[in-house]
Formats: sequence, structure tokens, C-alpha cells
Amino acid sequence: MGDIADGWNEVYECVEELLTIRNLIAIKGNHNEWLNQFIQTAYHPDQWRQGGAATARSYLRLLGKEDMILQTGSGYKTALNPSDIPESHRHFFSHQHLYYIDEFNNCYVHAGFDRHQAFKGQRPEVYYWDRNLWPAALSYNAYKRHQPGNKFRMITVSNEIFIGHTSTDK
Repeated sequence: MGDIADGWNEVYECVEELLTIRNLIAIKGNHNEWLNQFIQTAYHPDQWRQGGAATARSYLRLLGKEDMILQTGSGYKTALNPSDIPESHRHFFSHQHLYYIDEFNNCYVHAGFDRHQAFKGQRPEVYYWDRNLWPAALSYNAYKRHQPGNKFRMITVSNEIFIGHTSTDK
């Protein structure tokens, strides 16, 4: 859920594979949003750090362009231009969903949301950046062992919540 970009040198191939899936519901991750901002503005907000260089390499390799990614004091410079990204990929990154609620009221979101506010209508970046939901749920889980009967408080209740963004052991 999210973060197709930034991490490995196969971003192009991964997006190509995802584009073959009928009825795909692509959830926006923070790294996807960084790539989308580069596509829209020619500026990568994280200067190609945190895996962004691998994304640039993936597209440069596809284009047969020189693997020119130079580290600078504030990030990286690259030969990749937004117009180098195939139109289908530009569309893919610009039309991702912030979240998805299925017919069983299961919630799919990249990072999380503020459980003390109504789910819908939060700032877009909350859905792909906010990491507070998962640790709060873990704390509650530990707490309820000693205080059964208390509910995990949320303004908007979902059947199940599926998140990406943060690595978990379970």
C-alpha cells in the first residue's frame, strides 16, 4: 500500500506490472507523492535521498540514458526529467487514492490517520505520513490486557485497518 517508488531499482518494472491489474486500487504513499511532485514540478522534494536515486536509476536504465546521479551537499542531481517518465506512469502516480474503504468497511491507508478526528476530510499528507495510529494501537493492546472492557477510541470506526509505511514484526 503505497511506496512503489523509492527503494529499489525496479520501479519502472513494478509500475508496468501494476498497470496490468484490472480494477487496481493504488494507495498513495509518501515516496509516491515525492515522485509525483517531481513529475509535476521537476523538483524532487527530498532531493532523491531515501531511495529516490534507485527510482531515478530505474527510469534512466529504461531510457538508455547515462546513469548520472551525482551526490551533492543537499541531495542528488540526475539526468532524469519529468518528461522522461512514460505518460501511463505519470497518470498512475497522479491518480492514486489517499485511502480505500471496501464494502466490508475495511480501511486501507498508507500511513494512518488521526483517530481523534473524523476519518474523511483530514489533510492529504496525514494519510501517507502520520505514524501515530499503529503505536497507539500497540499501546492499547498492551493496556487492555490489564484493563479489559475499554475500547480503542476512534471517531470513525472501521472493521479492520490495513496500513503500510511502518515496518512491523507481526
